[in-house]
Amino acid sequence: MLRSLYIQNYALIEKLDISFGSGFSVVTGETGAGKSIILGAIGLLLGQRADIKSLRRGASRCIIEARFDIAGYGLNSFFEENELEYDDECILRREIQSNGKSRAFINDTPASLAQMKELGEQLVDVHSQHQNLLLNKEGFQLNVLDILGHNQEALETYHRLYQEWKQLGCQLEEIVAQAEQSRADEDYIRFQLEQLEEANLQEGEQEQLEQEIELLTHAEEIKAGLYRVEQILSSDDGGLLAALKESLQTLLQLQKVYQPAEELAERVESTYIELKDVAQDVSGRGESIDFNPVRLEEVNDRLNVIYSLQQKHRVQTLEELLGLMTGFQERLSSITSYEDKIAQLTLQQDKLYKELKKQSAQLTKGRQHAAREVEKQMVARLLPLGMPNIRFKVEMGSRKEVGPWGEDTVNFLFSANKNGLLQPVSTVASGGEIARVMLSVKAMIAGAVKLPTIIFDEIDTGVSGEIADRMADIMQEMGDCNRQVISITHLPQIASRGKAHYRVYKLDNDVETNSHIRCLDDKERVEEIAHMLSGATLTEAALSNARTLLGDRIGN
Repeated sequence: MLRSLYIQNYALIEKLDISFGSGFSVVTGETGAGKSIILGAIGLLLGQRADIKSLRRGASRCIIEARFDIAGYGLNSFFEENELEYDDECILRREIQSNGKSRAFINDTPASLAQMKELGEQLVDVHSQHQNLLLNKEGFQLNVLDILGHNQEALETYHRLYQEWKQLGCQLEEIVAQAEQSRADEDYIRFQLEQLEEANLQEGEQEQLEQEIELLTHAEEIKAGLYRVEQILSSDDGGLLAALKESLQTLLQLQKVYQPAEELAERVESTYIELKDVAQDVSGRGESIDFNPVRLEEVNDRLNVIYSLQQKHRVQTLEELLGLMTGFQERLSSITSYEDKIAQLTLQQDKLYKELKKQSAQLTKGRQHAAREVEKQMVARLLPLGMPNIRFKVEMGSRKEVGPWGEDTVNFLFSANKNGLLQPVSTVASGGEIARVMLSVKAMIAGAVKLPTIIFDEIDTGVSGEIADRMADIMQEMGDCNRQVISITHLPQIASRGKAHYRVYKLDNDVETNSHIRCLDDKERVEEIAHMLSGATLTEAALSNARTLLGDRIGN
């Protein structure tokens, strides 16, 4: 439950630091004093989007921080799943910079708004006046039935199956579309593939052919050059080999009288052997080269086939052409396999749909049981709230197809008159009646879920007198069940029932206006209730009446 709230530089609040206790507390104050500002600040802690306009004028940063006691509410799993440190005291903090940047923290660890929203929904339920419109929302009504029917586990299973079924449907649609497109392209793909296969392309072939055409084109030039080299090396008249041989013989004769000549002779002999081998190689290569115009034409024709295919398919290499050919083969193969894939996915989809329908039926069963319980509880709760002829019915129907929340349709029907026609509650109930209906719904839900803190923002709008007193009984009862209930109210009957009473007020000076909140002591509380009864002027009768309303909640 909410233990404390700290606000700095938010709207009209320069600095506010207030503590809250368990049970039923009330907040009062003049219209415009800043009650909605405090609710707005709490909304930021529950993951609402920040608006730079909410910063106090002239401030560079706004801070909102709340401390919650979360022991015993089973929230450990949330912290584990989000890799956050758990402590029985949880701190939520939002910071808004003047440049528009916003940061969120859970226990001093940076967190996303989605994480803060998920946690906040398990800590606080803020019921503002606009939430009365939820009575006309089918999603809200289904949620009421699921809470009362304890359908959470069944609903999670249904959501999982529904998502799997929808994803499988999308996958099936995609494959069917691919199959249809592939069938339309089949003739074109087959023609392209046949043309590539007829070319009988071989890996590395292009590089070999391009080298060969260079050789054939310059055959005479190469042959002449090799012949010239051969002559330089092997000619009997001035060739290098003849000169080296003569040099070797000379050194062999000298070694008898000149010892270093032996080493020189070995080196010259090694050179002679190597050059002789080169000369033989050059001679052999020269003899193997012939100008072959027929082969040159064949190579040119083959390269033209390859170049033409590369130009047609807009690729640069033969390897890319081979890749295209493989791709065409795979596409043709996939066309024939699409039917098998479609049949397989259809079977899976049908199987999932049967499971989905089975789970949907379980949800419907739980909701139908909950609907009867809601009808009984709502009548029982509304009878003492000034509706002696109340009739409340939960009308359920079926959708044509399964949806995200099952196959059920639901409508809360209402009539405050004995012979009145049952109609949707939000269309026929008055403002005061809607307030009583929503309070009854909230009280009913509160009994089924572990929600630490509930804040009612003027849920008593449109009621007064004895009805207000009975609405106070309900909120007080909710606060007595290990729960924290805070009611922002303008009614003295409700304000007098709080275990603690907070007053929101504004103070003006020549420069600025500041909103404040403080917990009232007994004397201040009597005076606040008296003001609510009689207006600005305090009378002894109003003070006496206030003491009567407060009863034993204040000291004598």
